[in-house]
Amino acid sequence: MTSGSGAGGTGGARTAAGRAEELQGFRIGLTSDRRSTDLISALERRGAQVLHAPALRIAPLDADGTLVRQTQELIATRPEVVLVTTGYGMRRWFEVADAAGLGAELTAVLEQASILARGPKAVGAVRAAGLEETAGAELDTTASLVDAVTGRGLTGRRVAIQLHGFTDEVQLARLNEVSASVLTVTPYRWVAPTSGERLLRLVEAATRQQLDAVVFTSAPGAVATLEAAAASGLGPAFVSALTSGVTAAAVGPVTAEPLRAAGIEVVVPERHRLGALIRVVCEQLSTHHVQRFDSGGLRLELRGRNVCVDGRSITLGPNALAILRTLAATPSVVSRLELSEALPEPLDDHALEVAISRLRRSIGIPDLITTVVRRGYRLNAERPAGASCPAS
Repeated sequence: MTSGSGAGGTGGARTAAGRAEELQGFRIGLTSDRRSTDLISALERRGAQVLHAPALRIAPLDADGTLVRQTQELIATRPEVVLVTTGYGMRRWFEVADAAGLGAELTAVLEQASILARGPKAVGAVRAAGLEETAGAELDTTASLVDAVTGRGLTGRRVAIQLHGFTDEVQLARLNEVSASVLTVTPYRWVAPTSGERLLRLVEAATRQQLDAVVFTSAPGAVATLEAAAASGLGPAFVSALTSGVTAAAVGPVTAEPLRAAGIEVVVPERHRLGALIRVVCEQLSTHHVQRFDSGGLRLELRGRNVCVDGRSITLGPNALAILRTLAATPSVVSRLELSEALPEPLDDHALEVAISRLRRSIGIPDLITTVVRRGYRLNAERPAGASCPAS
């Protein structure tokens, strides 16, 4: 988004205010470790509540000794082809090499090699190191790097590949089949978080429809989240939630692949960048997850955890939110049993009546929820012309 150029910066102020309201009322789960602070800040500036639970964390190799030895072996081997899989890995590799006094030798060896880089971030890191890639931006998977070795007539050569913390054994085997030798360099590795409790809370919140979106920034993180859900016995419920009500968003197709393989529909930005990921989350939630109603001359807007009544925003608790969402999903009468079963914590008839009474008072529209004797409850509201139910 761009700010206006009005006098005194008022256009920029209006833009900032608009951004602050984009995700108001929405609760978003975030599974990333690296750059999570940037993502959390960007989402919170737009009004979202963020539940952060890293599925994996990036850990450098202990004392960097292994990476130094791998770099020394690469310098001695002088590979003819070098595959770079991540920008972060490339940068960290050179940081460790420079600290060990190997930076100049490493650069000299890589200058003589054909460098294939996976995606624009890896290309950027290669160029930042003063090197030039043979092929890059169009290669977005490890498989495509191996395909390029074959397609560009680079078979039968000495090859080095910078791994990215998650070894793709299938592609590594393919590379070994077409190469004279393969040397691996591992600047970092993925490890499980110290405690899995936070990730389990995120999985549980998603299955209870207490999140509006879950954001993924790496394929290993997506796999680890699915595995954590399965290990807790919530695998099917988690997948179901992410296909019916909770938006799954991934930074790119590689990250989305394990989720799609599990049957989850994933939204992915055209440009595989964090900024584009934030924009697509904003667009998805504000377009498909906001419900608008008219009741008694008042305009209601249900967005995430919040209901706005003519500009007044009220944050709802889990039961109140589930009641309102369930009533909003159908124009007909909803039975007490149906309402109770839709709640995170089922209530008896008396407790349900109390919860509905509190909801009426919170919203401030006494006639919004109509009691239909012996049958249940109905939402006394209409959707504006052209409005439709949010996509699930």
